[in-house]
Amino acid sequence: MKSVQQEVDERTNLTGTNKFELLLFRLGVSPGSDFSELYGINVFKVREIVAMPQITAMAGSPQHVMGVVNLRGQVIPVIDLSSVIGRVPKTGLNIILVTEYARTTQAFAVESVEDIVRLDWSQVLSAEMSHTDGMVTSIARLDGEVDNSRLAQVLDVETILRKLMPPEEVNLNAESLGGMVKLRPGTVILAADDSVVARSLIEQGLAALGVPFIMSKTGKEAWDKLQEIAVQAEAEGETVHDRVALVLTDLEMPEMDGFTLTRNIKQDKRFNDIPVVIHSSLTGAANEDHVHRVGADGYVPKFAPDELAATLRTVLARKQVNHVEE
Repeated sequence: MKSVQQEVDERTNLTGTNKFELLLFRLGVSPGSDFSELYGINVFKVREIVAMPQITAMAGSPQHVMGVVNLRGQVIPVIDLSSVIGRVPKTGLNIILVTEYARTTQAFAVESVEDIVRLDWSQVLSAEMSHTDGMVTSIARLDGEVDNSRLAQVLDVETILRKLMPPEEVNLNAESLGGMVKLRPGTVILAADDSVVARSLIEQGLAALGVPFIMSKTGKEAWDKLQEIAVQAEAEGETVHDRVALVLTDLEMPEMDGFTLTRNIKQDKRFNDIPVVIHSSLTGAANEDHVHRVGADGYVPKFAPDELAATLRTVLARKQVNHVEE
């Protein structure tokens, strides 16, 4: 039997193999149907799974927010995930998933938890064209690339949280973010994120900083684009460094995650001098340690435009100093 430490170490090492673990759960049936679909959330985002506790309803709570729960000395909002997605639990809401996203803690009420499965990110496909209103970021093929594989919908929790509890509107501009960020002429930032909301926020932040960019929807798309840019640059007598100043990437993405994208960049002599900054809702000391272990040059939690601006300046300035020293 594996020790708790062995299981923790195994999960930690998944970040080096383009694999991850998905917690599968059910929310109930859709109107007019008896079938209960599977949904998933990255295990790294789940702090604990708790049988439904006593919830205190709060006056003026947003729609779908059931109230708050006092758990281990922390008051945490509880969101009825079934009602958000439009499902009706057959047996009621029996469990809460306590999650951490971008330095925030919240619980999601679900009907049941089914399993934890270990998958390769290549088994996960983007759901952007599936007309899911942005709430489903990808589809996981649980049995691999086979016909009639069981499917699980991976929820875009960032989008759900921003819809239910939108943050204060912030007027993003260069002045509020500490001034423009200057890149070498002719270069861009190559960014990758699978969330529609995240991409929109990144685009707003980079535009406010006066930074030209190319946006990708997955790590694989960014990796393919980087290689394409390198080929075009070489054909025109330049290098990829004349075209790409920095790569900004999310961690959780279909097909290829941000850990693998970063490792590919750092292990390829054509690209290993390009700075990589991780921009992720996977916060916490352990995840930040993984980021540095794969060779990333910086880490920024979502969504903190001022921290993003400061990190970009720091990493780009460090890059320029290193070039001068070389």
